[in-house]
Amino acid sequence: MRSTTAFRGWLLTALAMVAAALPLASLAQTPTTNPDALALLRRATDYLAGTKQFSLVADTTIEFVDDTGQKLQLAHRVSIDVQRPDKMRIARVGDLVDQTFYYNGKSLAVDLPEDNYHATAAVPATIDAMLDFARDMLDVIAPGSDLIYEDAYARLTTGLTSAFIVGKSEVGGVQCDHVAFRNNVVDWQIWIQEGATPIPRKMVVNSKRLAQSPEFAITLSSWNPAPRLSMATFEFVPSAASKKIEFRPPAHSGDAKQ
Repeated sequence: MRSTTAFRGWLLTALAMVAAALPLASLAQTPTTNPDALALLRRATDYLAGTKQFSLVADTTIEFVDDTGQKLQLAHRVSIDVQRPDKMRIARVGDLVDQTFYYNGKSLAVDLPEDNYHATAAVPATIDAMLDFARDMLDVIAPGSDLIYEDAYARLTTGLTSAFIVGKSEVGGVQCDHVAFRNNVVDWQIWIQEGATPIPRKMVVNSKRLAQSPEFAITLSSWNPAPRLSMATFEFVPSAASKKIEFRPPAHSGDAKQ
């Protein structure tokens, strides 16, 4: 099932895919933005933005709809290392592809070690600017990047039409506040750890623009706000067998941009 030819869209952002709507009529909400729900989200995003370095593990599942209309679910495990303001490493292994994403403040490299391919590009000098450049110019989207941005709260709340607190819930043995949001493009839910460490523990997203609303879910674990990171963590050194290829420009770039 693994692709060996394209880097285009190699990582899927949490807010680009999908999660099922809550089935219980008792949880139905009128369109409103509850300030307490927004406060929980801001507390979580501010905490992440203020953490200068961290590592975590994310388990993701994503559904695809095949030509017959059947849903197929694929799973990956993602390891994330962040050192603000200008270093990041993300590696994922699983059903679709094994890939590693390196950012050292100057260049972005994406490596497919099993297939012996890699691509590199010069990019801006901060994580936020790099993520935007990678998305817009390289069609590369890092998993969970919506939560990594320093201005994540502003990005996540743009165009909101609904925000409410679902209630208390447990994720991986951790007590969380379960909060749901909606805009014109996606419905999404987030589970935020209670207490002094308000990190997101789970996120589920539903795209209104995809047929049959396939689900994307990410569950975070192994949170470490003081990992042992070095320059070598973020530097890509290709193997002797790895062949360099180019990033494919996104379809909307250049003259095709609309």
